[in-house]
Amino acid sequence: MKEIIFDLIEQGKYAEARKEIINMNVVDIALLFEEIDKAKLLVMFRILPKKIASGVFTHMPYDLQRYVIESIADKEVKSILDQLFLDDTIDFLEEMPANVVKKVLKNTDDKTRELINRFLNYPEDSAGSIMTIEYVDLKKEMTVKQAIQHIKETGVDKETIDTCYVMDNNRILEGVISIRKLILNEDNVLIKDIMETGVKYINTKDDQEEIAHLFKKYDYLVMPVVDAERRLVGIVTIDDIVDVIDQENTEDFQKMAAMQPSEKEYLKTNALDLAKNRLPWLLILMISATFTGNIIKKFESALQSVMVLASFIPMIMDTGGNAGSQSSTLIIRGLALEEIRLKDVLKVLWKEIQVSCIVAITLTTVNFIRIYYLEKTELLISLTVCATLFFTIVLAKIVGGTLPIIAKKLKADPAIMAGPLITTVVDAVSLLLYFTIATKLLGI
Repeated sequence: MKEIIFDLIEQGKYAEARKEIINMNVVDIALLFEEIDKAKLLVMFRILPKKIASGVFTHMPYDLQRYVIESIADKEVKSILDQLFLDDTIDFLEEMPANVVKKVLKNTDDKTRELINRFLNYPEDSAGSIMTIEYVDLKKEMTVKQAIQHIKETGVDKETIDTCYVMDNNRILEGVISIRKLILNEDNVLIKDIMETGVKYINTKDDQEEIAHLFKKYDYLVMPVVDAERRLVGIVTIDDIVDVIDQENTEDFQKMAAMQPSEKEYLKTNALDLAKNRLPWLLILMISATFTGNIIKKFESALQSVMVLASFIPMIMDTGGNAGSQSSTLIIRGLALEEIRLKDVLKVLWKEIQVSCIVAITLTTVNFIRIYYLEKTELLISLTVCATLFFTIVLAKIVGGTLPIIAKKLKADPAIMAGPLITTVVDAVSLLLYFTIATKLLGI
């Protein structure tokens, strides 16, 4: 299908290409447009039906959205905006430069412009910044028949009609009712008699990551958003939460790899920006690694007297770093999913001590057999290496398990306490242990 469409576009047969494209899903059309030359993309976009064009626009990457808005006439901009849900318009505008935002606002009516400005003023990553105002509202005095008629009259422009919200005259949220319950009840039944009053809601300033946890915890597809006076101002739907989860996971992975978070796709980010995102932590880690070098320098005489000690340094440091990274990864993920809470720090500490002892005994035993029996290394040196390895693993597991929780307690992102940082800390401490034990056991 894609090859056929590309051939038709190359031959300038845009009408035939349009017939093929309009049968596709809007997401697939948006992906297709990423591969088309920009000049031809604009032609194809303009000949699409308005409803399909707006759907495709929503799923386009931000750079193509910007290109389209900057290239088309004001009348065409207004046509696109008229078809978009408000939350999609906000998502798009948040990534655009001032000139594009100005062009969009110029082509909206006063009410829409006021709403857009209000949404853009909500804190970044808050419920207010990701919600939509396209929801179905009902009054508790309505009958089921009146409610269904109201949904038929207004539902076409709503984000969802599956869940409807009951408000009083001051827009105070009073209850919630599903379309399923409405359909299954008699026409003359009052909404107040069948609505659910124990409504779980979120505030406009609540963090999007916390909201994602609520969706997961309660298995919701939509949640109402209220202001400080509990007035209903919007809803957050599951499609927005999926985007939030993807964004938060990507951010955590980048922090765990010692990089500054970036929302841009890898291939669409220039080399300079990628380098800027990576350099700060690399510089910090590089400078902190000088502590490791200073430790080796301090015990230089010990290394010279027993040169074989140097050959075991990489194994001890690597094992310690790997052990710490395993623990930190699990704890960071547990904190992100709220499976682990701040009050669980002692439970985590005890569990990591148990795990580290099991792992340390196993690895130390295998290592002792290898270096003493197979490599014929002296007994005291073998004991020095294995004792250091044991304590390094225990320490690494404890540090890797508790540092993310400490970061959370200090209101920092636990993801920063990941592999690179844990490894740097464990490396320095393991060397201190190694040379301290060596000087005691070997008398050097």
